[in-house]
Amino acid sequence: MHVFKNKKLYRAAIVSVIGFMCTPAFSQQQFFSIGTGSLTGVYYPAGGAICRLVNKERKEHGFRCAVESTSGSVYNVNTIREGDLDFGIVQSDVQYNAYTGVADFEQEGAFENIRSVFSMHSEPFTVVARADADIETFDDLKGKRVNIGNQGSGQRATLEVLMNAKAWTTDKFSISTELNGSDQVQALCDDNIDVIVYVVGHPSAAIQEVTTSCNAKLVEVSGDEVETLIEENPYYRSVTIPGEMYKGNDKDIETFGVSATLVTSADVPDNIVYQLVKSVFENFEEFKQLHPAFSNLKQEDMMHKALSAPLHKGAEKYYKEKGLM
Repeated sequence: MHVFKNKKLYRAAIVSVIGFMCTPAFSQQQFFSIGTGSLTGVYYPAGGAICRLVNKERKEHGFRCAVESTSGSVYNVNTIREGDLDFGIVQSDVQYNAYTGVADFEQEGAFENIRSVFSMHSEPFTVVARADADIETFDDLKGKRVNIGNQGSGQRATLEVLMNAKAWTTDKFSISTELNGSDQVQALCDDNIDVIVYVVGHPSAAIQEVTTSCNAKLVEVSGDEVETLIEENPYYRSVTIPGEMYKGNDKDIETFGVSATLVTSADVPDNIVYQLVKSVFENFEEFKQLHPAFSNLKQEDMMHKALSAPLHKGAEKYYKEKGLM
């Protein structure tokens, strides 16, 4: 007897059985889900791009993909672990922390069943401040009103890593709020906060909005603590956000960043993961056109770059069949 550890796959199996019992002929279809992030970030359209490619051939392979807006990376990992999501887009540092059982995952311990599928676009740690807040570098956040992000978000997790490296707590800020990605832009424009933080691929619609509507500016994130984080952690790297990408921000901005990665659980069947990877890689040029953040992706980088957890067997099977590894 097969035991379904993933609850959504279990429900899909029940639907298939009922369909078989109620109709003389049926086409079995399995549903799977991808957890993403807020509607204004890059994760949600990234998940939508993957699902679009899977679903356009669903009559041939029998799988249907659904994208879900969530609170972000940490939430996605925890929900995959519980069996309520099949896939999730997570920051590379969060993937590492989950697999090793540190930071946000220290209490529950290592998620040894987490599996990599592929990595995607780079995500600079991006600090955006009101133009009248007198902020030029990250250290100028002391005494300011800062949105640290909602619990379960990747931006919150990365900000806390940097704060720990600097031996900071939220006491350094005059106010610390926990707004999600959808609400923090309006709060900045309304002068309720001075600073918002994103870990996001560029160009970002949310940052386009805040720099256009509110005269906001990007802030440099550099220094000894940042260099140490990059040297000691393989999932971090130096990143430059090009000048003139956003209105009123003409200069290049130096910061550090991670990569967005797609992960799943070892409990998700090989054929589902295989088909997802196949749908993306065999429609790769179309995939790259579905969001500007994907424009520089290379297939050979997606199989190993910024991946801390082992590859899922279904993904590995596809890569080997195509001679990609």
